[in-house]
Amino acid sequence: MTATVTGGEALVAALEVHGAETVFGIPGTHNLPVYAALARHGIRHVSPRHEQGGAFAADGWARAGGQPGVCLTTTGPALLNAATAAAQAYSDSVPVLLVSPGLPLRHPGRGNGYLHEVKDQRAAMDAIVAYSHRVTSVAEIPLAVAQAYAAMTTGRPRPVHLEIPLDLLDEQGPLQLVAPVPVPPAAPAAEQAAAAARVLGAALRPVIIAGGGCSGAAAELLEVAERLGAPVVTTANGKGVFGDGHPLAIGAGLHHEAVRALVADSDAVLAVGTELAPADLWNGPLDLNGPLVRIDVDVRSVITNARPDVAVVADAALALRAIADRLRPAAQPGPGHDRAAAARTVFAAQARAEGADYLGLTTALAEALGHDGFLVGDSAMACYYGALSNLPAHHPRSFLYPTGLGTLGYALPAAIGAKLARPDAPVVALHGDGGVMFTIQELASAAQLRIPLPVVVVDNGGYGEIRNEMTAREDPVHAVDLPGPDFPAIARAMGCRGVRVDGSATLARSLESALAADRPTLIHLPEDAAR
Repeated sequence: MTATVTGGEALVAALEVHGAETVFGIPGTHNLPVYAALARHGIRHVSPRHEQGGAFAADGWARAGGQPGVCLTTTGPALLNAATAAAQAYSDSVPVLLVSPGLPLRHPGRGNGYLHEVKDQRAAMDAIVAYSHRVTSVAEIPLAVAQAYAAMTTGRPRPVHLEIPLDLLDEQGPLQLVAPVPVPPAAPAAEQAAAAARVLGAALRPVIIAGGGCSGAAAELLEVAERLGAPVVTTANGKGVFGDGHPLAIGAGLHHEAVRALVADSDAVLAVGTELAPADLWNGPLDLNGPLVRIDVDVRSVITNARPDVAVVADAALALRAIADRLRPAAQPGPGHDRAAAARTVFAAQARAEGADYLGLTTALAEALGHDGFLVGDSAMACYYGALSNLPAHHPRSFLYPTGLGTLGYALPAAIGAKLARPDAPVVALHGDGGVMFTIQELASAAQLRIPLPVVVVDNGGYGEIRNEMTAREDPVHAVDLPGPDFPAIARAMGCRGVRVDGSATLARSLESALAADRPTLIHLPEDAAR
């Protein structure tokens, strides 16, 4: 006999069947039937203080945990508050399911001023996520959830939005759950793998560029690199997929001149799971003086930004495995190790020069995070000049950073999601003083959760990057200097610990204490003390 349930119950039951363990969201007038059902199921609910923070937390959960994150909002302004985070998830290929009510099923087509009414909420979200779908019956809800999970776990991960008309949430209907769809990873065509192996195997000076698409292919990437004797450089989202302690590792950051010189000196380039995007390169396309082999699960990305001589459209792990099986082992150590050592020396010097203002900070962070930790960074100078290329990374998805969209306010809420997904691992959020103000209210959420989360705020008195750009353009410098609030006092007022440190030695002790605390700790670090 088929059970009859409300639309809210159908949604929660479908999420539970698909393994959702945690939902980030804020209750509102229109989504209360969902909250009534959540209270009866074993899904943990986490209350952010703003919907953008909730969606960022779902993003952090997905990146650190490797499973889709879920964010639940109410209609209109609440969903639009989450839109920036949804766009960031799309940009960085993160599977986040956003669920919201919509206006009633039979609402007037041109509107009538209903509470939270938006001209076309579904269309607004459809413009920034993989797709936005409005269901039309209670019976359709489990199917829509199953389709969303299938989409998020097939090919290139992207966020999805489901809109459920608010009258359907209370309406009764049959519950017919849809089991998760088994989605096998995309295998490479044999001829593509063979062609890639021929090109790479014939190269005398190959190099590998690894992006976030390698997050599930670290072992296969290692084997291909060692068989080729190829130096490996990673993008920001690929940081950690190739351990920084390996003799073939160069580091993370495609924008350094050392990387450009290494690629220009290579007679074959293997790019795996990376867009080769301007947001990673900073200074224009790389100079290629040999064939380019690209592996990407996205058929569009594999030909965007750089045209490959060999394109392998497949899951990175399966493609690399197929290529490795066709390669002979290289001498260990061999010429590639010498090339890597030389390039790594130059790369490290350039990274230290670029991040000179933050070397004490990155040293303290490396000690605190150890081998298993996660750094969650904001789009801040301390992150992209400091941590990106100077902080060692040892495992995939250990550096969470808003690369493509480059939003501010990401780190704190995303770190909450990462810590909940990886409760036994050290997690640290790294912010600038300008960006942290976008989501500082999430300190209250973290305090309520009683999680030991250090939040480092590097203070340069405002929007330092934009200040520097104004100066470089010889423009009037204005609108970038911000009066500094008492950050530790703000943290304490929200139930956290708050401290101000004056140097890297004090920072190291504060991080150690914060990771052992019974609540979050905001660590206020003036930029001149981060050296």
